Amino acid sequence: MTLLFALITMIAAVLLARPLSYRWGRNAGYPIAGLFLVSLALVLSDAPKVLAGGTATGEWMWIESFDIALRLHLDGLSLVFTVLALGVGALIMSYCARYLSEEYDHGRLYMLLSLFATAMLGMVLSADIITLFVFFEITTLCSFFLIGAQGLHQARPATRAFVITASGGLALLTAVLLLWHVTGTTNLTEILDDAGTVTSSPYAPWIGGLIIYAAMTKSAQFPFHFWLPDAMVALTPVSAYLHAATLVKAGIYVLMRFSEPFTDFWWWTTVLVLVGLITTVIGAVFALQQHDLKALLAYSTVSQLGWIVALIGVGTHQALGVAGLHAFSHALFKATLFMLVGVIDKEAGSRDIRELSGLYRVMPFTAVLTALAAMSMAGLPPFLGFVSKEEGYYAFLELPGHWGWIVGAIAVASAAVTFAYSFRLLWGAFAGPTQQRGLYDAAPSFLAPAAVPAVAGLLLGLFVAYLNPLFDRSVQATVLSEDAYVGLSLLPESIASPALWMSVTTVVLGLGLFAAREPVDRGLQRLVLPVSGVKVYDAAYAAVLRFCNWIARPARSGALAAHLLWPLGTVAALALAIPLTGGIEVTDPPASRPEDWFVVGLTVLAVVGLCVTRSRIGAVAMMGVIGFLVAGWFILLGGIDLALTQMTVEILTVAVAVLILRRLPETFSPVSMLRRSGALAVAVVLGLIAGAATWVLTGQRQATEAAQWYIDETERAAGGTNLVNSILVDFRGLDTFGEMTVLAVAAIGLLALLRGEAPADEKARTMDLPGDKTVLNTARKILVPLIAAVALWLLWRGHYEPGGGFVSALVAALAVVIARLPRSAEHPSRLRPTALLAAGLIVAIAAGTLGLLQGSFLSPITGSLEIGAFYQGLTTSLIFDLGVFFTVLGLVVAALDRFTRGAVPHSDRLDPAATPPPDAAEPRTDQAHPADNQPTVVEGEPR
Repeated sequence: MTLLFALITMIAAVLLARPLSYRWGRNAGYPIAGLFLVSLALVLSDAPKVLAGGTATGEWMWIESFDIALRLHLDGLSLVFTVLALGVGALIMSYCARYLSEEYDHGRLYMLLSLFATAMLGMVLSADIITLFVFFEITTLCSFFLIGAQGLHQARPATRAFVITASGGLALLTAVLLLWHVTGTTNLTEILDDAGTVTSSPYAPWIGGLIIYAAMTKSAQFPFHFWLPDAMVALTPVSAYLHAATLVKAGIYVLMRFSEPFTDFWWWTTVLVLVGLITTVIGAVFALQQHDLKALLAYSTVSQLGWIVALIGVGTHQALGVAGLHAFSHALFKATLFMLVGVIDKEAGSRDIRELSGLYRVMPFTAVLTALAAMSMAGLPPFLGFVSKEEGYYAFLELPGHWGWIVGAIAVASAAVTFAYSFRLLWGAFAGPTQQRGLYDAAPSFLAPAAVPAVAGLLLGLFVAYLNPLFDRSVQATVLSEDAYVGLSLLPESIASPALWMSVTTVVLGLGLFAAREPVDRGLQRLVLPVSGVKVYDAAYAAVLRFCNWIARPARSGALAAHLLWPLGTVAALALAIPLTGGIEVTDPPASRPEDWFVVGLTVLAVVGLCVTRSRIGAVAMMGVIGFLVAGWFILLGGIDLALTQMTVEILTVAVAVLILRRLPETFSPVSMLRRSGALAVAVVLGLIAGAATWVLTGQRQATEAAQWYIDETERAAGGTNLVNSILVDFRGLDTFGEMTVLAVAAIGLLALLRGEAPADEKARTMDLPGDKTVLNTARKILVPLIAAVALWLLWRGHYEPGGGFVSALVAALAVVIARLPRSAEHPSRLRPTALLAAGLIVAIAAGTLGLLQGSFLSPITGSLEIGAFYQGLTTSLIFDLGVFFTVLGLVVAALDRFTRGAVPHSDRLDPAATPPPDAAEPRTDQAHPADNQPTVVEGEPR
């Protein structure tokens, strides 16, 4: 259970981030860092068991019918990445407390960083492939918001990173579904233990390829490497945490976790080694080309990740163990360097090494810490970076035949360039004459978070043998064998060790590149590739937008026919497809009743009236009549819930339509007889097709097996007798919650798009003409309380009788409409749509969380209330229904709030029959010049 408590602690950090920030500002980073350490301590309490060769587990059932659970599993591999996610995360939170300005939105940043850390912890501990994917994708979403947090200039890099990594998420989802299909389980431990089933499947190449693609996008491997340097527009703490220690390591973790089933496939080794080597070389070269310290570290990260991916591709026990070690050492020195670059930027006001020199005289402690991390990155003894690099040489040489030496030579070349840019960073910032003498070292509290991993890289390099148990267990968990060992050592086996001389060669070549830095720099500055990843992405992105623009062009038309083209064309295409596919067998229909034909006759009359009227209001009214007739038919067929919903929807539709029609002419524009005749013919033909299809496809169908199950089992399983409501809030509650979220997003979009104020001369105008408000005010005082009471009654009884949250919200919305009618636009409703939407989603989540006590999210908890002869069933579904009520009501209030802004009196409405004045074609002298037609920026509002 300690693993579950560790995850809960991180969730608490997410929830407390904003309250703590309101109380302590940027210093909230310290208590949040404390929560990170508490979570890490809980995980480390199981470390002795893991280091002894065991595992720690925990399970929390999520979807029992599919055997999907929040299965948590701590082994050597997950322990390594947990220490990275939480340990480095705690340091970054402490660093933020000094890096951020007092005016920054600390709560948002701390919340997103904590959520990201929670997702990383959940991902590395997941023993279920579904939850692993969910956490994997949460990291993508958090990364998007963290990269794009600073403004519009960050929107494009954030979008670029999101699109690329999200495509990898889709690939991982496909791989997860294929694994589920092949193995019949989502339990990751069972899947890996039964690797033979996966490898013998014809889907094995697809699964492995999709996993590789997901990891390549997440870990910025060629040709997707370009998004990572682009993402360095984010804050330095974000770059230090996401793009050095955690996010980019998510792809590494996925590759290592799934490597065992695919290591013996030639294509797995070939792709990973080839992609990794290309990435490590181009990343190193581009890093050497940079003058901006942060850009240098970004390309360095790309290079180091390529090194790790190539090691995973080698696939031997030694290579997989060293891959984990290098991921660990890289996180230490790169987190230090990113934090120190942030310190330099804050103190010196620049990250360009051409503007920095001699800082060691004024910032000695910063210089020492930078030297520790840079030498570890360069692979110099006795740092941990040296051990991971030299052990990597041993691993590359394990490739068969001459390939070991070829790959080893490429690795040496890459490491030599790494050595060169490490010293370029160190020398460029700290050596030479001091240009800025008024600087000084940052406060100890600012430097301390960077000092911890820097010193750790030195001490762990000196005493690397103490890491053998951890990385032995890591490789054993990766290859699923207790006979796998790494054998880490600072000293080489002998003076004749090939890896030792490869290290010597690396240093010699690196020193040569550094000594010739000026001609090398001039040559690299002339190196401009004709094609770059960013250009290819932008061209592809623009092409997709053009294609979507072409597809969506009809939808932007103001003509109704353009919007009807696709749905009506689809109906016609289906009708033509029926005879081509053999037709459909039609059985004898049941006998019609007289009342059926009565409703049909009235509906026909209403449709005819709709077609002949020229009044827009009249057309809306006739549409409402047709809707009420359909509701009446539902009542005749026993669908009381449907009838209630239909009637309230029709009333609200008419009310909202009237608000919209206020700005349109009272009558439709004249239409030629030819066009009316053509529209009539199309309407009749398509109406007959749709009617026949409805009759054939649904009118003859008996209750399916699933429908009969709901009829028989609803009361026992959900505690309700209203079948429709029980399906919505119990059996399909998660679907309903998703639809609630969509409604909330639609309402927010409505509020955002129509947020303009009414013109000043219209604010005081009411929605109806003067003199008409007396009746409305009187009716409002009587009807609003009655309708509100009916709405609450429908909500209360919805689980047992016709009603429920949706229809009760629509009824309550009628009360809002009536209360709103007599009021002017300058007196908006006291109901705040955003508050209602937030309340709806929060209440629904709370109801779902209560269901966890029953076993899974949204599971209903039922009970009863008995007082004498009075009996009332109770269920948590009522709480969920209350969330539906608030969300739907929030949407309606949002629509009313926006559509009632400014009424147009009768005298201001356009007359379609009126002819333009004689001077209409003349330019107006008081009209603004097109160049002056720029958006006005109001002080205090975002541009």
